[in-house]
Amino acid sequence: MQNVPDFLWRRYVESLEEAEQHKKATVIRAEGDAKGAELLADAFKAAGEGLVVLRKMEAAEEIAEKLSHSRNVAYLPKGQNMLLNLPVGRQ
Repeated sequence: MQNVPDFLWRRYVESLEEAEQHKKATVIRAEGDAKGAELLADAFKAAGEGLVVLRKMEAAEEIAEKLSHSRNVAYLPKGQNMLLNLPVGRQ
């Protein structure tokens, strides 16, 4: 370009090169994410439902731990109708 000073032209070219590098990095990162998702999907297929069951058990354990520290939670024995035997009205 004849009208543009050299330092501005160099700065323009550098910004174009930087944009191209950023674009390539974004594509490489997306390809890596896609490959990671594919590997995870294959691992889940190979493990079957075991990983899902394990995660549910871990989540239940976390919930139970949090509830055990709460003063607003009452524990009732399973299988007993304690609440059904309470009187309905005042006598």
